[in-house]
Amino acid sequence: MELRVFTEPQQGATYDKLLRIAQVAEDLRFGAFFRSDHYLAMGTDGLPGPTDAWTTLAGIARETSTIRLGTLMTSATFRHPGPLAIQVAQVDQMSGGRVELGIGAGWYEQEHTAYGIPFPGTPERFDVLEEQLAVITGLWQTAPGDSFSHAGEHYTITDSPALPKPVQQPRPPVLIGGTGKRRTPTLAARYADEFNLPFVDLEVTSTQFGRVRRACEEIGRDPDDLGYSNALVLCCGATEADVRRRADAIGRDLDDLRATGLAGTPAELVDRIGQYAELGAERMYLQTLDLDDLDHLELVASEVMPQV
Repeated sequence: MELRVFTEPQQGATYDKLLRIAQVAEDLRFGAFFRSDHYLAMGTDGLPGPTDAWTTLAGIARETSTIRLGTLMTSATFRHPGPLAIQVAQVDQMSGGRVELGIGAGWYEQEHTAYGIPFPGTPERFDVLEEQLAVITGLWQTAPGDSFSHAGEHYTITDSPALPKPVQQPRPPVLIGGTGKRRTPTLAARYADEFNLPFVDLEVTSTQFGRVRRACEEIGRDPDDLGYSNALVLCCGATEADVRRRADAIGRDLDDLRATGLAGTPAELVDRIGQYAELGAERMYLQTLDLDDLDHLELVASEVMPQV
């Protein structure tokens, strides 16, 4: 089981703070540093304000050397697919081939209205996501010297030189996630390298992993060709008092965290992660909400990581 650090900077974090977390995560040998892609805080003032995901990752790419970098999840409503393909390919170059693109249909309407971003209904957003996946992966996988075209309902691409090319070939990994019953598994089977489930229990994980595996089989793809992962809130402590202190620091109920997240002593986390692993999860994204508590990550790296 690979453990990855996952942050929510819209809740309040400067670039410098994110860089520090990424560098600590690299030093502690976590598999990756991921961040959300949101422009509006949830339940807080979010001071000093949001940071752009791909601008942030570009800077971090130049200040790290081994840790992988990515988003959970970039919203397809935020950027046109051509420029997004260029952005991600460039950050992949800047990192020496360490970037992963998590992308979804978008869901947070308030951040769209707050910053003037169109927010169509759910079916149209999934149509946009599907076209973006076709365009982005098509641009990346077009052979050098060839051109790429796409005629769709939302995007028309005509004779694009499909540049720049990412370092990773045939393309950077693409992550798709969510609990949708039909289109989400279908898109994951067609385009994803990894399927991620955010903040769900074991029962939902089993059900949704099964849907994705069946969607793969329906199009003739080996379900084991796809990686499977979960994202859960992290709240670990050496003692019960430490666990409770960290739950209080992020404003969460400890009993709820134990039921829905990764909360408890290192031994409890090892057991909980093992339950998800039995369902097929290969990576765990640890949603780290208190970005000033570096001891939290050090505890997980020393006491949990070696056992999973």
